[in-house]
Amino acid sequence: MTTANQDKLSSARFSEATDAFVEVFTASVDFDQRMAQQDIQGSVAHASMLCKIGILTEKERDAIFQGLQKISEEIERGEFAWSIKQEDVHMNIEARLTDLIGMAGKKLHTGRSRNDQVATDIRLYMRAEINAIIAVITRLQSALLDLSEREADTIMPGFTHLQVAQPVTFGHHLMAWFEMLVRDKQRLEDCLKRVNIMPLGAAALAGTSYPIDREMTAELLGFSRPSANSLDSVSDRDFAIEFTAAGSIIMMHLSRFSEELVLWASAQFAFIELPDAFCTGSSIMPQKKNPDVPELVRGKSGRVTGHLVSLLMLMKSQPLAYNKDNQEDKEPLFDTADTLNNCLRAFADMVPHITAKRENMLNAAKKGFATATDLADYLVRKGMAFRDAHEVVGLAVRLGLDSERDLSELSLTELQGFSEMIDEDIFDVLSLQGSVFARRHIGGTAPDTVRAAIQTARSALS
Repeated sequence: MTTANQDKLSSARFSEATDAFVEVFTASVDFDQRMAQQDIQGSVAHASMLCKIGILTEKERDAIFQGLQKISEEIERGEFAWSIKQEDVHMNIEARLTDLIGMAGKKLHTGRSRNDQVATDIRLYMRAEINAIIAVITRLQSALLDLSEREADTIMPGFTHLQVAQPVTFGHHLMAWFEMLVRDKQRLEDCLKRVNIMPLGAAALAGTSYPIDREMTAELLGFSRPSANSLDSVSDRDFAIEFTAAGSIIMMHLSRFSEELVLWASAQFAFIELPDAFCTGSSIMPQKKNPDVPELVRGKSGRVTGHLVSLLMLMKSQPLAYNKDNQEDKEPLFDTADTLNNCLRAFADMVPHITAKRENMLNAAKKGFATATDLADYLVRKGMAFRDAHEVVGLAVRLGLDSERDLSELSLTELQGFSEMIDEDIFDVLSLQGSVFARRHIGGTAPDTVRAAIQTARSALS
């Protein structure tokens, strides 16, 4: 038998000590100490409630407050002695509190369990993290609006299948990213509604026989309401899965942004210049400027999606109520929050310093017959059926391919050979500027429309 822990929690129940390996294997204090301030916050509210219902005297309550404040300061200074023998953040704090104030510290756990305590801590932690992530998304959105406004007139090719499709503006393209982030924030804000429900008071699984005031505790902790069912309260991790799902979508969006930045910064596209501070060089090739930040963000998207799958698998076979499996929820959750914060911050800091290579974008938009659809629309407005117009334009494109010329470079005579409906005004339609400026409807590419969308977005952010 290996050396064992003689200070086992609930030791009166057991006839032998915990195996030393099992003690380490089952402990969570190395990672759940991150929730220490939330644990203290929950204990302060719980002590206040216990005093109100007469379980604690005012003197005991005040001693608990003072002890928890001292512990909070020790943790902030990095002076708190975490012990694996106490298993987790909750027992470490309770043991230290008892050391500091004596018997009153032992009374704090009345009317609660580590099951509802950890469920409460996680929700308090997530509430703070979600609000922080929403704030950095807002900062990234503001940076995108500034860059979009600067590039509202910058013509670039729009792509489908990574082939030139129709001309757009760089500002319009960036506003597509902005809209993705709008939905990301909405998902987080909606998730927050389900996070902000208080499980404290559910105790281990069946509630408590003490006359606790859950409404009071919920109000003190800023929760919208107490949870409705004690069994569900301690076993529910839907809110964590939902947060990680929202995080996975955010990272998918950032990965798509990253892919475009990597492509655009390449010599083959040369649409943008990324700031030097967000790139690195090569150990062997002195000419290289590698887009490491977008590449790393693109790579990190996989770990968040993995955390989502991990949490789903964690919960899928658990019977009610709490099970030790749930200890495995924290590391994926913590890493998801960290990854989101770091990746969003990297983009929010980088985007303001992206420089558009406008001439290269314009020249690229001249390739690939980007105004072919405009020619078809022109013929439709003249009275031709769209399918017939589609065929006419296909023939014109074939001539352009064979002669290595854009549609705008074909002569009027050549174009009229495909349809007598084509007049001299066709060249206004076939110009990149004409194509972009014609789309003035809501959501269109016209610079004035883009600027209006930016103004509306700014108002919504403020």
